[in-house]
Amino acid sequence: MSLLRQSFLVVWRRPLRTFLTALGIAFGIATIVALLAVSQGAQQSASKFFKLGPSDLGLFQANAADPTTSVLPTSMAAQLDRTPGVAASTPLILLLGDIPKHAGAIAFGADPNGFLLQRLVFLKGRIFNAPDEAVVGSDFAASSHLGVGSTLTVARHHLRIVGVYHIGVVYQDQGAFIPLAVAQKISNRPSEATTIAVKLGAGAKPAAATRALHRRFGGLEIISGSIQGESIRSGINAQLLSKMALVIVVLAMVIGGIGVVNTMLISVSERRTEFALLSAVGWSSTQIATRVLFEGILTTLGGAILGLILGVFGAQALVHLLSAGEYTSPVITAWVLGRGLLVGVLVGVLGGLLPAWRATRVSPARALAQQ
Repeated sequence: MSLLRQSFLVVWRRPLRTFLTALGIAFGIATIVALLAVSQGAQQSASKFFKLGPSDLGLFQANAADPTTSVLPTSMAAQLDRTPGVAASTPLILLLGDIPKHAGAIAFGADPNGFLLQRLVFLKGRIFNAPDEAVVGSDFAASSHLGVGSTLTVARHHLRIVGVYHIGVVYQDQGAFIPLAVAQKISNRPSEATTIAVKLGAGAKPAAATRALHRRFGGLEIISGSIQGESIRSGINAQLLSKMALVIVVLAMVIGGIGVVNTMLISVSERRTEFALLSAVGWSSTQIATRVLFEGILTTLGGAILGLILGVFGAQALVHLLSAGEYTSPVITAWVLGRGLLVGVLVGVLGGLLPAWRATRVSPARALAQQ
């Protein structure tokens, strides 16, 4: 009979102990998978905030907690317009959570004469030209049953919808544009903006323009559509989620490893006579240690598989319970599941090393004499 088969039979004969150990590991793996899935979903959602439509660069305050908390002076736009390589710039205010019953929709405060709004494709109506007017994205209009002539409420400000646009950027098509002055009043940011969208001149390269702007203006995070992943790295919240995931992984490995070690040490202690007999009939220390190690790995693999299932459903439940579905959704990838399974295997290997070593130290003569 092979070592693996024998190890499986030993684990199977102790169902309660095996189940409790595997369950503890499963909760640890489930936590890892859920956190990684939510973290990856939040990072992807955060990166979409930086897509400002038909602009070459997006300027944000460096080290802002997230894009909506960035603060820049609107006077910077005039200075940007005089910067070599910059064709035009337009300030924007991002208002998140200010549209009742649509917490995930963003209201963008913008100048109707700015280049960004001039590129909107209107399916119905026109751009706003009065403080009490607004335009809404095609997706937002469809999901909210709004149209030209309807009323849009943004933080208790009632604006008449005069146009429905489409721009091809998800977060903008699911949101609305309102006058910049109104957005500044709502956010209590007179003469300030969340971000400034920049259009480069013909022949200007984003990388060179970014370096020039960094030299001229300090404290900026400059996002270029050609720089993959930069928007994710720029968010402190995304970095925090990544660090939290790492901490949870380490804790799960430590706690799961302790559980496996404790269970396997008890098993080794109870089976001293069995190991003594195996040694007496010719089993080597390596064979005995391998058998104990296999038992630990089999237990943790069962817990890891259960943990992956719990983690997938747990991530969805977590977002639902926190009512965060409009902001982010868990992203379950093979890499996320693979990391959870890898942790389970490592827990089994590391948790079984000490019990395996202890099993090889059993003295056949002493163990048999004690019977």
